[in-house]
Amino acid sequence: MHSMTSEGKIAPLDVAACRRQFPALAREIAGKPAIYFDGPAGSQVPQKVIDAVGQYMAEHNANHGGVFATSRESDAMLSAAREAVADLLGTDDPDLVAFGANMTTLTFALSRALSRTWQTGDEILVTRLDHDANVTPWVLAARDAGATVRHVEVRRDDCTLDMDDLRAKLSPRTRLVAVGCASNAVGTVNPVAEIGKLAHQVGALVFLDAVHYAPHRLLDVAGWNCDFLACSAYKFFGPHVGVLWGRRELLESLPAYKLRPAGDMLPDRWMTGTQSHEGIAGTLAAVEYLAEIGRTVDATRAARRPALAAAFSAITTYETLLASRLLSGLAELPRFKVWGISGTARLDERVPTVSIRHQSRTAREVALRLAEQGIFVWDGNFYALPLTQALDLEPEGVVRIGLLHYNTSEEVDRLLTALAEFA
Repeated sequence: MHSMTSEGKIAPLDVAACRRQFPALAREIAGKPAIYFDGPAGSQVPQKVIDAVGQYMAEHNANHGGVFATSRESDAMLSAAREAVADLLGTDDPDLVAFGANMTTLTFALSRALSRTWQTGDEILVTRLDHDANVTPWVLAARDAGATVRHVEVRRDDCTLDMDDLRAKLSPRTRLVAVGCASNAVGTVNPVAEIGKLAHQVGALVFLDAVHYAPHRLLDVAGWNCDFLACSAYKFFGPHVGVLWGRRELLESLPAYKLRPAGDMLPDRWMTGTQSHEGIAGTLAAVEYLAEIGRTVDATRAARRPALAAAFSAITTYETLLASRLLSGLAELPRFKVWGISGTARLDERVPTVSIRHQSRTAREVALRLAEQGIFVWDGNFYALPLTQALDLEPEGVVRIGLLHYNTSEEVDRLLTALAEFA
């Protein structure tokens, strides 16, 4: 694998070395290598994650809080996993990391607790760009509290958040702004640090959905100055586990819905029931996989947080090249429309998730044709229902192409060749 360059810069990502760690990538369909462009719904996992899950089940499987060997070992793993995820999120306090079934379940639990602090006349801001998991939990919580929900619009031409509309809808009545770091449908990256500053100026809290952002760029709860953040490990090369982070004073004071015997200390009061310990072991391994990429592209970054920063620097650089290749190729296929930012000069404003629609074929027809050739893409709305409704794309939706760092330029070219056949 590559090492740090003599100038001290981040070395290029060794994609072949990364790919060798993912057993799923060896699969073939109709005699050709399968192409996994389905990552936005769940990435593939490296062998070390698979091994971590199996090893936990074989050697350390036990419930939380016992005095015997396997329970102590299991609790030590849970502590190590919180420390690893804390490094991924950009916090120095592992106790602020709570695990759960998934982002959606954790968000529903938090929304129920927050709604206890709202009343009639309060306002909650959500956006048309978000996954419904960052909309409906807040809509239902506001309904229960008698609060009003206001929806921030999107700019139809490039599927970016209408920041003027957001500023106009913020007021001293705003109690919460819920926004995604990146769109899971069209890849738009939102200016979350700016949004957080605007929200805090009127006294509102900020909840960030980082599910789609997490596999592409470095998370930074401290730099973004948010109040809560949620993401899911199965989007950043781990198992099906959700992650919730929040400010200590909020997580300690909010009325968590929990069982009486459950601990009231952090993070226990937000981790209801017995967790998927094997999944959390796999999450720890997923973070270590990413950190190892960082130590490979820059050998000077041994500590985990700096290593993760190096990893995502290399990943972002490589994924930007892939996105440029894909968008440039799609520009040569006039029968397909790209929804979202399509210009290669604005790639820093998006992650490499691209949604398209053919002028006469349905999204399902396109996805089926690609599936026959071993190219895995999603069709529909991907639970980004607020956006597909705003863009008048229901009920068909779009075809979503999700690139990750284990994808290659050759795979992009195979996709473009297959799409060209629709002409």
